[in-house]
Amino acid sequence: MSNHQYLGLHHVSLLVSDLSRSIDFYLRVLGLEQDHTRPDMAFPGIWLNLGSQQIHLICLDRTSAGSVADHPGRDAHFAISVKDINKIVEELKREGIAFQMSKSGRKALFCRDPDGNAIEFIERKIG
Repeated sequence: MSNHQYLGLHHVSLLVSDLSRSIDFYLRVLGLEQDHTRPDMAFPGIWLNLGSQQIHLICLDRTSAGSVADHPGRDAHFAISVKDINKIVEELKREGIAFQMSKSGRKALFCRDPDGNAIEFIERKIG
C-alpha cells in the first residue's frame, strides 16, 4: 500500500477507570479543550483536542465482557487518518486481516497488528 494514502496521526485512545477524574485532569489541570463532535456511543468517554490531533478517553472495564477483547475500538489504540477507507478495506481483505467497521457510522475501521495492538483507520477528506 502506498504511503501517500496516509495523512497522519488522528488520535490516541486511552482506557480510563474514572471518567470524571480523568476529565478534571485533562481539562482543568492540563487545559485541553473538549471536542463536542463525539457521536453517541455505547460506552462513556470524551474527545479532547490537542492541536490538530485528539486524545480519546474511553471509560471501560478492562475485564468486562464485550470490551477490550471483542472490539479494538474499545481498547487502547491509535488512529491513522487516511484519504480513502475503501482502499484500506481492500488491502486488509487481500491480506486476510480481520477488521471491524465503526459502529458509530463514521467512515472508520478497526483492526489489530500481529501483536494484538489495536489500530483505527479513519477517513478524512482533504482539500
